[in-house]
Amino acid sequence: MNIWFERIKGFYDRELWTKEMVYNTVAAGRITPEQYEQITGEPYKV
Repeated sequence: MNIWFERIKGFYDRELWTKEMVYNTVAAGRITPEQYEQITGEPYKV
């Protein structure tokens, strides 16, 4: 796992980030679509 995944997952788990915020990090290249699904439990939709 990369540092961005760990940080973003922590933010999401503590309800500091929304799904939309996590979604936007995929477009920014910080996490992969697969990691988005691991964090949110939902598939990444293009």
